[in-house]
Amino acid sequence: MADEIGVLTKAFSGFGVDERSIISILGKWHPEEKKSFRKGCPNLFQEDHRDFEKWDQNYIHTLEHEFARFKLLVALVSAYRYEGAKVNDTIAKSEAKILGDAIKNVDRNPIEDDEVVMILSTRSKTHLKVVFDHYKELYGNDIQEDLHDESILKEAVICLTSPQLYFAKVLDMALAIGANENTKEGLTRVIVTRADTDMKEIKEQYANLYGVQFLSKIEELTSGNFKDFLLALIQRSE
Repeated sequence: MADEIGVLTKAFSGFGVDERSIISILGKWHPEEKKSFRKGCPNLFQEDHRDFEKWDQNYIHTLEHEFARFKLLVALVSAYRYEGAKVNDTIAKSEAKILGDAIKNVDRNPIEDDEVVMILSTRSKTHLKVVFDHYKELYGNDIQEDLHDESILKEAVICLTSPQLYFAKVLDMALAIGANENTKEGLTRVIVTRADTDMKEIKEQYANLYGVQFLSKIEELTSGNFKDFLLALIQRSE
C-alpha cells in the first residue's frame, strides 16, 4: 500500500497527474484504506503534516483545477463507499436511468454530472452491478459500450466492476511498443500490488483478451534481473 500512497501523493501534488494510476488504485481500495490515506501518512506531505484540512484544500483543489472534467477522480478518494450487500432495486433502476440520460446527453460531458459522480463514487460494487444490469435492460447495451468516447469514465466503470479485466488491459498497454513512461510503470505497479491477491485471475483475463499467456509476454519483452523479479511475483500466484 505504501507504493500506492506514493503514486497518489505524487498525483495530487499537481505535477504530472496520471489519472489511470489514480483510478486503478482508488477503484480497488476499501473505505478504510481511503480514510487512512486521507488522514494519515503525514511523512509523505511537504506542508503542514498535522493539518488535514489544509491538505484537503491544497491537493484536492490542485487536482480539481487540472482535471476539472474528471471530478470522479476526486470523489473516488473523498467519498465514503457503502460496501454492504443490501441493494434497493428501485433506486438501482432509477440510477441506471440517470446514467443513461447523462451519457446520451450530447450537450454535456457525463463526467460533469454530479449525480453520475455520486453514483459511481458512493454506491457499493454490488449495487453498481445491479445498476449496470438495469442499464442494459433499458438501453440494450452494456454501459461500457456507450462510453467509447469517455475513456476515463469507462476505465473507472471497468475498474469498479471488473478490476481483473481492467488490470489485464493496463498490463497490455504497459507492454506495448512505444508506451510512455507512465504507462510502462503500470506493469510493475499491477504485478507488485496484485501478486498476492488476484494475479491468477488477471492472467486468465489477459489470456482471454489477447490470446497469449501473460508469462510468455514477460519472458519475451523483459530481461535480466527485472524479468526474474516479475516472473517470481507472477508465479507466486500459481
